[in-house]
Amino acid sequence: MAQKRAAWGIDIGQSSLKAIKLQYSDATDQVVAVAFDFIQYPKILSQPDAIPEEIIAESMKTFLTRNSIKDDLIAISVPGHSSLARFIQLPPVEASKLAEIVKYEARQQIPFALEEVIWDFQPLGAGVEEGGYLLDAEVGLFAMKRDQVMNAMRPFTSNKLEIELVQTAPLALYNVLSFDELGIRRGQPVSARDEYTIVLDMGCDNTTLMISNGAKIWIRNVPIGGNHFTRALTKEMKLSFAKAELLKCNATKSPDPRAVFQALRPVFNDYVSEIQRSIGYFSSVNRQAKVSKVLGLGNGFKLAGLQKFLQQNLQYDVEKPDAYHSLAGDSVINAPLFSDNVLSFAVPYGLALQALDVTRIRTTLLPPEIASARIIRRKKPWAAMTAAMLLVAASLGVAASANSYSYVHSKVFEDAEKAADGFASEISGKRSAYEGEKGNFTKARQDLEALVVGRRGMDWMELFNAVNDCLPRDGNAQQDEIPLTQRNQVSISHLTARREGDVGAWFTSLPDQSWLAKADRENAPSGSGYIVTLIGKHWHSDPDPEQNDILYLRNNFLRNLQQPTVQQPGYPPRDITRMGISHATIVEYTSNKTWIPKSGLQEIQSGPRVNITENQPPAGARSSSAFDGDSSLFGPGPIGAPSVGSGGSADSMMRSSMGGMRGAGGASFGQTTRPMDPENYDEVEETQFKIEFVFKYKPKSERTTPAEESAEDAGE
Repeated sequence: MAQKRAAWGIDIGQSSLKAIKLQYSDATDQVVAVAFDFIQYPKILSQPDAIPEEIIAESMKTFLTRNSIKDDLIAISVPGHSSLARFIQLPPVEASKLAEIVKYEARQQIPFALEEVIWDFQPLGAGVEEGGYLLDAEVGLFAMKRDQVMNAMRPFTSNKLEIELVQTAPLALYNVLSFDELGIRRGQPVSARDEYTIVLDMGCDNTTLMISNGAKIWIRNVPIGGNHFTRALTKEMKLSFAKAELLKCNATKSPDPRAVFQALRPVFNDYVSEIQRSIGYFSSVNRQAKVSKVLGLGNGFKLAGLQKFLQQNLQYDVEKPDAYHSLAGDSVINAPLFSDNVLSFAVPYGLALQALDVTRIRTTLLPPEIASARIIRRKKPWAAMTAAMLLVAASLGVAASANSYSYVHSKVFEDAEKAADGFASEISGKRSAYEGEKGNFTKARQDLEALVVGRRGMDWMELFNAVNDCLPRDGNAQQDEIPLTQRNQVSISHLTARREGDVGAWFTSLPDQSWLAKADRENAPSGSGYIVTLIGKHWHSDPDPEQNDILYLRNNFLRNLQQPTVQQPGYPPRDITRMGISHATIVEYTSNKTWIPKSGLQEIQSGPRVNITENQPPAGARSSSAFDGDSSLFGPGPIGAPSVGSGGSADSMMRSSMGGMRGAGGASFGQTTRPMDPENYDEVEETQFKIEFVFKYKPKSERTTPAEESAEDAGE
């Protein structure tokens, strides 16, 4: 006889992961604990500096490393305060229409569209069925928002684990109470007891309060947990959270226990008040109910003095179980780690009991589409076997019937058969020809790939895109509506690259390194690479000196070339220095007065320009021919030479003090050019420049991530 599958009950709490594996023994009619695990988190998930996703993922990794769960059923819990539980007393209804009535009630009771939640129901109470009608029936309705259920399942689905059961923590506690304390088993008739038991499961931030007599269930969430006692100590005794937590767990061993309990007394009082208020409301709607005792669960009940304080104020017996009566398995229940944390294993114990199908509760919040797909998958082998058997039977019948028709008995059938054979031969010939051509095509493609694949990368296209994304722009504005001097626009006319055996020689030859980023100045490049040259101009003018002339170029273009990444609005991030661009600097530049058509830049770029020569230039004017025609692009003069000419020396000294290095291509004011029709032209300042940088392409697999760069910066 095949052994029944084992079931894991797993509770991912706020401070730890608790799991227990159970098997049902038919021979002894007992539930046996086979394995367990208790993983304490390094931080409580609700602490401000905790990252729950990372902590839970690491705990799941530890759990899966230490335990084998192959072929085992998995049941998980969701917190009671995140779910909805309603208990509805129904009038006499037909048993066959119970589902329709409950669905109608669900639409009234659940404050969300049913498509947004996962819900289930179960008849409770001691109702009876007579003549096809349910009398005195109470139905439990349980629901939770779909996204919260999926979040609870994510740690398991991300590890490719199949979940059999999703249950709320209060119903898992009911499974423990009914199975372990009251002795109720699945399929047995349930009679309502006169005495009720209160179960208090104290967690970190909340306490689940569940009251039941075996037949009826009443649930409420108390918004006080173990962390509230810890926060009281941090406030009253000026301690850190970690020290306060340690003091709370060892209150009786502290140097001044009286001071500790004095600090905790307000929380004790609030806790008792909330429980008394809940019991009072329960008693008001269940006037015949008689509470016999309180069962304290959860590691929060380890708090010294809590049991005695509750007993004195509630006037009920308060018990803390040190074992589960119906659970066997000495290797687990006698383990020190399990014994120390036995109060916190109630929820996983109740989950595993229901997964083994030994409890009265059968509701689940597992998404129905997942459950349906799993049922279909499990039935596929049987369906395939049945279909195979039917197919074999049908094939035998067809073969027997076809045997008598396998011979040709007339000339018509003989001719048709010959024609079919001839057609089949023709098809075979064409198929052989097709396969031959297919082989030729495959060989040609392999030859082509051998010539192309790996011979040319996209490095230069990525460089082009990177430079393009570094350029300033005006966003979604129509540039034709913005005056030329106010546009965020830099025009690049040349982009060239030359291979250098040692880029360090280029770095050493730079006459002025002040335009380099600080890190680039301190770390000279070395080895072979490319020196990329950008040549262009801009006409931007602004009252702010930082947005004029070469400073505009530095602040709006050069600095972008010195960043790890840039991102233009509406576009993905673009790697710059991460891609291999480094030591971007302005090599030469000059500013000149030039004349542009009032109709805009388009006429400058494409329309003809007719210039006349004047003997005397306007004051402060510069030649616009600094870049024209010469292979050096900036003329033969030395870098940094000041501009000279009529009215230009003072302007040159001012610009030298602002910008530093300047090319000499536009230094001469021997002549200036003006249009033949000055009324239709504007005179503007045109800044021409040459920028160079080192380019050593890095594949994406070798680039540092932002997190790695932050770590490097922190190390430096």
